[in-house]
Parts: sequence; structure tokens; C-alpha cells
Amino acid sequence: METREMSESMEQLEKDVILNSEPADAGSAVVESEENVKQGNKFAGLDKDGIINALEEALQKPVEEIKDDVAAMKAAFSLIRKGEIEKEKAEFLEKGNEESAFAIKDDEKEARFKELLNVVKEKRAQLIAEQEAVKNENLQKKQAIIEQIVAITNDPDNINRQFTKVQQLQQEFKEVGPVPATSETEIWKLFQQTNEKFYDLLKINKELRDYDFKKNLEIKQQLCADAEALDEVEDVVVAFKKLQELHDTWRETGPVAKELREDLWERFKNASSVVRKKHQAFFEERKSIEKENADAKTALCEKIEAISTDGLKTYAAWDDATKQIINLQEEWKKLGFASVKVNKTLFARFRKSCDEFFAKKAEFFKTMKEELASNLARKIELCEKAEALKDSTDWKATTDVLVALQKEWKTIGPVVKKHSDAVWKRFNVACDAFFEAKKKLNNNVHAVEHENLKQKKEVIAKLYEALAGEDTKEGAAAVRELMTQWQAIGHVPFKEKDKIYAEYREAVDKAYAKFDMKGSRANLQNFENNLNQITTDKAYHERERLVRTYETKCNELKTYENNMGFLNARSKSGNSLVKELERKIERIKEDIALLEQKIKMIDEKL
Repeated sequence: METREMSESMEQLEKDVILNSEPADAGSAVVESEENVKQGNKFAGLDKDGIINALEEALQKPVEEIKDDVAAMKAAFSLIRKGEIEKEKAEFLEKGNEESAFAIKDDEKEARFKELLNVVKEKRAQLIAEQEAVKNENLQKKQAIIEQIVAITNDPDNINRQFTKVQQLQQEFKEVGPVPATSETEIWKLFQQTNEKFYDLLKINKELRDYDFKKNLEIKQQLCADAEALDEVEDVVVAFKKLQELHDTWRETGPVAKELREDLWERFKNASSVVRKKHQAFFEERKSIEKENADAKTALCEKIEAISTDGLKTYAAWDDATKQIINLQEEWKKLGFASVKVNKTLFARFRKSCDEFFAKKAEFFKTMKEELASNLARKIELCEKAEALKDSTDWKATTDVLVALQKEWKTIGPVVKKHSDAVWKRFNVACDAFFEAKKKLNNNVHAVEHENLKQKKEVIAKLYEALAGEDTKEGAAAVRELMTQWQAIGHVPFKEKDKIYAEYREAVDKAYAKFDMKGSRANLQNFENNLNQITTDKAYHERERLVRTYETKCNELKTYENNMGFLNARSKSGNSLVKELERKIERIKEDIALLEQKIKMIDEKL
């Protein structure tokens, strides 16, 4: 009888060892990954200062609670820093520097972040050291419990009395926390062997043993039923986690009768297999979906990268491109997660393209804002110039200036819409004021021109009267006076212009021929020919020169006329000097008359 019980005890302990030494399912790691994927990186929206502050706050918590947060912070900070380095390098290369000469600049915030990470590392190392110390302490406790059981086993005479004590020690052994991984299997085997030896030597009442078997059987049958019920749980992840808990309870539960062990274990194992297969199929399907999501996200990245901003020169073009970007972002939001390995990389790639687009858009709008402001300033300046000229009566010059201002207005780009109508109305009102006044004046021009025509005909008639005289000197003076009058008269009707001028020129030519004024006539004719060949700018300069000469001649004439009053014409020499001055005064008057005609000719050309 003792031999049979010892044999059954040995077999049960072997089964317990098998159950308790089952390797942990790899699905637990997958579940943890699933939770991490769902969580995402909650620090991705922070800048470096925000991440540093978050890490400083996290350091106030136990280090074992912030492990995932620290990893997320590192990823977020690394992404920001990487972007900064790439930007620095791009700017360095844009300046024409060699890529090999690029050196990453020190970053105080990065140094601070690394200091905080070192603190985390030190705390974690300290925690691990403390945990290892506790595990070593637990190992010593378990070794002490085993030594007590060995001591009881080595006293076979009193072994029956020690059954309760051994149960108590077994419970204490189970309640002791984890030990170093390198010693876990060895200490568990030693514990099983020690218990096996105890049961081999234990002379216990069979009814008590059967009672334990029965109690354990009820527990394990319920575990089987619970495992089989997991097949109905829709959430395979929850079902798998529950299965792990059932396996933990199975390992902690003692043996059952030998004849039931295999069948009971087979039932529990089959139920477990069903849940595990569903769990595996779920993650295989999710892996396939994640691949589809990764392909779809890659396609979105390629689409957004293909959107070129080089040809976007208008607000409408930027708005159309923005709609494309927003639509792609909406498509991105509809897609599920890709695998952990590529999801962050794809998101960073997509986010980078979006950020670059909106940065360029912001730069365009900033530039356009400055350009619109500049255009508004230029148009206001034109308004001020037009307003300063609206009351001018210098009709030709002002007309040219206003026409030039209108042409310049057309070359200026748009302004902000809220100012566009007002500034245009202001400019238009100023221009219209001048041209309306000019129009009213032109309505009277016809009558004035006919009056001028009448006056010029009178001058021609007087020229022919002068031709009737016999005194050459007086006749020449009269002709010059009439020529001066002619030049002072304004425009005549256009259709009469050539005819009246031909009549005037015929009379003048006859006067020049009769009174020997050919030199002046030739001079004037030559000047007229030259005037027809020069530009408007040169004509302006020539007029200024002639006016200066004219003023000089007028001053000379005044001086000679004053000197005439001081001469005594009674003396022979005085009479001779007076005649000389008279000749000079006459020549100066002729020069002045010629200058007046030339200036008048230039005015008619301008």
C-alpha cells in the first residue's frame, strides 16, 4: 500500500512539474503590443520643451509606471531632433557648403533631455537592482522552506505529525515572490523533488489523500469548463488573457487521481488549443489588414509627395491644392493601423509632407500679404499724385502725366479686396475731375481757334501793308514785330492750319526778300529743319538754352538803352558812338526777335 501511494505521489509531482514548467505563450507579448498600438504616441504633438516638461513630471512617479511614456517621449523627441538636423543640413548645403563639412550643432535641450533620460536609467537600474535583491531574498526564503521540508523528511518517525506543517510550508513557498530567472527552474524542481520525497515517505491516511484528489478534481474540471466556455467569447484577446489566468490556476492546483490525470489534462489542453488557434488566426488576419493599411498609407504618402507647389502662384491654386491635402488626410484617418514597425515611419513621412506643404502655403500667403500691402501703398501714392493734378490747367503736360499714371496703375498687381474698390474709386475720381474740366475747356476751343485764325489773317494783311513801304529799316522792324505777334497768337482750326501758315510764310518770304532779311530767314529755316529731327527731350533742353540766351540778350538791350541816356550826341565823337550803340541795339533786337520765334516754334512742337 505504501509503495502504491508513493508511486502515485511521484507521478502526480511529475505532472505538476510539467504543468508548472509550461512555457508562457507568445501571445501575451502580442496583446501587450496591441495595447501599445491602440494607445499611440500621446506626446507627438508636443515640442521639445513640452516633452522635457512631461519627462520631468513623469520622474515624480515610480519608474516602473513610466516605462511606456518614456519610450514614447524618446520617439517623439528623436523625431523632432531629426527634423531639426535635416533642416540645418539642408540650409548648410544651400549655402554651397560641402556635405562632408556639415557638423551637427550642440543642442542644450537635447542635452537636458539626455540628462533626464540618464536619471530614468539610473532609477531603472536602481529598481532592477532592488528587484534582483528581492528575488535573491525570495530565493533564500524558498531555499529555507525546502530545507525545512527536507528536515521534516529526514525525521520519518514524526512525519505524520508534520503533514499540516508541510502544507503550511508549501503554501508559504507559493506565496513567496519571484526568484532570479536563472534559478527559477532549478528551485522549482528542487521543491517538487522535496515534496515528492516527503509524500513517498509520508504514511498518510488514504481518505485524506482521496479528499485532496477529489477537491483538486473539482477545481480542474471547472477550469476545463471555463476554458471550453472561452470559445464563445467574441473578443479573442480577452479570451486569450483569461486562458492564461486559467493556466496559472491549473498550475497552482494540486494533483488528481492517477487514472483521471491524462484525460483531464487532454480536455483542458484541447480547450486551450481552440482559444489559441483563434488568437493566432486573429493576429494573422490583423497582420494581413495591417499590411493592406501599410500599402494604402504608402500610396497616400506617394500621392501627397507628388503634389508640387512650384506652380502654385494664386490663392485659388493654393486652395485647390489644400483641398487635395485635406482629402488625403481624411483618407488617412479612415485607415487602421499598420504594423508597429512601419506605422510610425509612415506617419512621420506623411506628416512631413503635410507640414512642408502648409509651411510653403504660409510663406506664400505671407509674401502675398506683403505684396498686396506694397501694391496698396503704390496705388495710394498714385491717388495722391492724381489728386494733386486734378485742378491743374496745364492741360497737355497734365494729360500726359495722368495718362502715364493710368498706365502705371495697370502694371501694379492686386490689393486686398476690402481696399480694392475704394482705392480705384479714389484714383478714378481724381482723374475724372481733371478730364471733365479739360473737356469743358475744349468745348470753348473751337471759338478761340476761329478768333486766332482771324487775328493771323490780320497779321498777314499787315505784312503786305509793310511791303508797300520803301524804308528798309522801318519795314524790317515792322516785319519782325508782326512775326512776334504771329508767334503770340494761339492755335487755329486744324483744317486751316497749313493753309494759313502757307499764306503767312509767303508774305514773310517776300518781306525777307525786299528788306534783305535773308540771313535771319535762313537761320530760322535751318533751325526749323533741325527741330523736326530731334526728340522731345532734346527739344526741352534746347528751349531752356534759348530762354537763357533770350534773357541774356534782354539784359544787354536794357544796358545799351541805359547807356544811350548818358551820351552827348552834340560832339562829333558822341554822335559816332550813339550811332554805334543804335546799330548794336538794333542787332540785339533782331537776335531777340529770332530767339522768340525759335522758342515759339519749339512750343508748337511740344
